[in-house]
Amino acid sequence: MTASPSRGDRWTFLTNHARVLLHIARDPEVRLRDVAASIGITERATQAIVADLEAAGYLSRTRVGRRNRYTIDPTVALRHPSEADHPVGDLLDTFLHREDPPAAPASRDTAAREGERREVSGARRPEDLRT
Repeated sequence: MTASPSRGDRWTFLTNHARVLLHIARDPEVRLRDVAASIGITERATQAIVADLEAAGYLSRTRVGRRNRYTIDPTVALRHPSEADHPVGDLLDTFLHREDPPAAPASRDTAAREGERREVSGARRPEDLRT
């Protein structure tokens, strides 16, 4: 059974709520205007989604100057009953880890230098995104 082209081209596996949360996980100080543009929804819709996520306990926001900083609670369970035994952090980890470039095999010395470079540069790892 095939879906009609108009209907089949519109659905996706992730909701806009998941997409907004992933953008915030990548950059806790992201502007909602930028999130909206990236996802392809209005800024007002993005604000409503953030309000939903905040009301459900998935994130909180703190005012920092003229901007907001978002903090995600990775321990909050997913909402659907069939997924309620999984915390949202599992979803975030899955997608954030997938975006990491594959590691090339390296010698022990190269790996040590890479570790030093990462510490010095302050590069973000998915584990660091949970603030």
